[in-house]
Amino acid sequence: MTRTFCLTLACTMAHAAVAEVSDDGVRAAATYSAAHRGTWLLVLERGKTRLNVRQNRGEKAGKIFSGTKAFWSIAALAAQEDGLLDLDERASATLPEWGSDPQKSAVTLRQLLNFTSGLEPSFSLHNDRWADRDAHARARMIVAAPGSSFIYGPAGLQVFHAVLARKLAARGKETPTHFLERRVLRPLGLGRQRYLADRAGQPLLATGFTMTAVQWARLGQLVLAGGAPVLKRGPGQALRGSNANPMFGLGFWNNRLAGSFGEVEPEAMLARKWHQQSWTNSCLCRAAPPDLIASVGSGGQRLYVVPSKQLVVVRLGHVTDFSDGAFLRALFSQP
Repeated sequence: MTRTFCLTLACTMAHAAVAEVSDDGVRAAATYSAAHRGTWLLVLERGKTRLNVRQNRGEKAGKIFSGTKAFWSIAALAAQEDGLLDLDERASATLPEWGSDPQKSAVTLRQLLNFTSGLEPSFSLHNDRWADRDAHARARMIVAAPGSSFIYGPAGLQVFHAVLARKLAARGKETPTHFLERRVLRPLGLGRQRYLADRAGQPLLATGFTMTAVQWARLGQLVLAGGAPVLKRGPGQALRGSNANPMFGLGFWNNRLAGSFGEVEPEAMLARKWHQQSWTNSCLCRAAPPDLIASVGSGGQRLYVVPSKQLVVVRLGHVTDFSDGAFLRALFSQP
């Protein structure tokens, strides 16, 4: 067996006996969330509701910020299943303007989605009133060798949008937004979203969606159901990390190295410049199961999924010093 597999197996066995969800743990997690300006906490276990608490009954959908990314990643997997694209194909095969650049020509679609393309992040794309976000993203510089560094930002996702748009246009008149709605949102019982489109009608893939906790939980239930009702081959490719960041796949974070490794708070680490970040030998929480995955939105917006426990947890709230480690330690505390 490989060393990585042995470490993962050891971590899984070490946590199997302790990482349960007790009533005390649910109450402790709810207390922590509320103390950090939480507005909604939903805990689903084996298809049943363990907790569904809103601090303000009048509050409905909330912004999930970067939780938006995971929906577009599922759309990318759906496009691959449909034969529309291959995640390991080069973006330059669809974007001839990238073909003459020795670094851009080597970038794959997977690298655009997992932020290892080397493309500068270009956070200004989050701003309003853009005429054409995709064109701006395609013109950005490569600042690190493709595959070598994790550079979190909206530029790579917008380049992926440009690729998907051209591929869809070659088959008909469907846009990426229509594809997302047809293949992902409607099967999950979700309607149109807040796309923050530019003047060309192109959505911002990095953020924008607003959802209730119950609606966001449907993405977690998709993971528990092996991709159904959207994916036949499952979401596994979106959950696995890269060499540059083992904690991040395609829109989802993982806790694979839980146990003997150090904890990292994604929001705090992402606040640093990309070349100052460190993701090696890290996890979200040592006390949580290694198969836990998360969709992370700014300000403490979280979707957690634990397949081994058939558990889905959604936490919404206002911007505060929310900690994944502290919340998950509370949730998985001992009776």
